[in-house]
Amino acid sequence: MILENGMTFQGESFGSRGEVTGEVVFTTGMTGYLETLTDQSFYGQMVVQTFPLIGNYGVIPADFESGGVGARAYIVRHACRNPSNFRSENNLDAFLKERGIVGLCGIDTRSLTKIIRENGVINGRITSAPPTDADRAEAKGYVIRNAVAAVSSRKTEKTGSGARRVVLMDFGVKRGIAAALAARGCEVWTVPHDTGADEIAGMKPNGIMLSNGPGDPADQANSGIIETIRALTKSGIPIFGICLGHQLLALAKGHSTKKLKFGHRGANQPVKEMASGRVYITSQNHGYAVVAADVGGQADVNWLSALSFVNVNDGTCEGMDYGESFSVQFHPEARGGPLDTAFLFDRFMERMDRHAS
Repeated sequence: MILENGMTFQGESFGSRGEVTGEVVFTTGMTGYLETLTDQSFYGQMVVQTFPLIGNYGVIPADFESGGVGARAYIVRHACRNPSNFRSENNLDAFLKERGIVGLCGIDTRSLTKIIRENGVINGRITSAPPTDADRAEAKGYVIRNAVAAVSSRKTEKTGSGARRVVLMDFGVKRGIAAALAARGCEVWTVPHDTGADEIAGMKPNGIMLSNGPGDPADQANSGIIETIRALTKSGIPIFGICLGHQLLALAKGHSTKKLKFGHRGANQPVKEMASGRVYITSQNHGYAVVAADVGGQADVNWLSALSFVNVNDGTCEGMDYGESFSVQFHPEARGGPLDTAFLFDRFMERMDRHAS
């Protein structure tokens, strides 16, 4: 593997063999590698696991967050070849081969992670031959484009049943989000990312869910989605956004986003709720954060009044509450604490019921 700065790492191949280029990011979860691999928010990225042993409980399809693998490549210190778990149906090596995903093991993932932490997210390229200057140049020129369109569903699907109807806009959705809504008595209609505001409103939803997803929220390719969300906010229908959905809702509200140095990816990110002062442990996977729009050289007071959660480690925005709609940067369905922030789905139910009455 060669990084765009010229540094190289030599390891062993597992999974599919081949050459691949992507943005190199790390995630700190000790478990949850199946959820990580099947999270479409990793589209365009080569994922480094900081925990040294990966694959020890095998492959469990029931734990997948989507039908495909989001990451372009998977990098671990040690890949377990002989997993032990009564639910396991395969091993990680065979799973990656089936999905055509390149794996790299046996490298110093601690050293690689420190490089990313010190220098910021960096591009890289994995090759089966000694890397050349051409490989480095290809890594340096790599850019993630049109990410949401690449991972969003192409058709509308229904999940669950109940008195509340929720339209879930799919930007690369994790299955856990629809499951959390269905468990609370919701009829969930998952729609493609480019579904228009009029079509969504015509479905007569009690609420609208904005899913997680990959890429730069301010990418020009997302401009149509942002306009759709802006139109939906004017309808008064309660909206709940998670991860990329949180960022796109903020852009629709006139705020801004920025790329973080190395992002937040893992299952142990502490966030503080502004209203209560309580700290929750959360699961996160994002490389961008919402920031206050600059208004005459000062922070937008509307942004400051809407700020609902902040990251304890770096003070970045982790949630916004606009009254009729709200959003969080973390994943309340992912059980980081393990159920610390699941109450946010209940809050969404309350707002839908209040709006209906």
